[in-house]
Amino acid sequence: MTITQIENWRDYRRDGGQFLKTARAAHQKESAAFSPSTLYNLTCMGIEKLIMAYLMKNGKLAENHTMGDLLRGLEEQGSQFDSLRDGLLYLDTFQEICSLEAGPMVTPAAGEISRILTIGAGIEHFLTPLFSEPQSTAATSTTRNLEQ
Repeated sequence: MTITQIENWRDYRRDGGQFLKTARAAHQKESAAFSPSTLYNLTCMGIEKLIMAYLMKNGKLAENHTMGDLLRGLEEQGSQFDSLRDGLLYLDTFQEICSLEAGPMVTPAAGEISRILTIGAGIEHFLTPLFSEPQSTAATSTTRNLEQ
């Protein structure tokens, strides 16, 4: 079976990594400009982008973009994603980002940010090897992008 990748998945991967890097750096510097709510949202946007990149690379899309929806999209790809379940569902306890229905919003306490960032880092670490491409595909893609 041939998988038809959805264009721009690499952009989603890059953006996801940048959101997570920004959240980690802001937390490490204890920047007052980044509230716990902002760090939570940056982390969730990073996770969303990374999961969407993985799904798009595999020709799939999630039904919606809540953490639960993204989890279901991953689970449709196989059971190897079971280890991500608890973290993603924990993130949905604050708010269902990108939910079609208005729901409660809970601001994370400052003490919860380390756990939230750890979940983001764990998901990034888990997905990174799954983004690998055969050398010829990556080279062809890069050449195509340079020609445009």
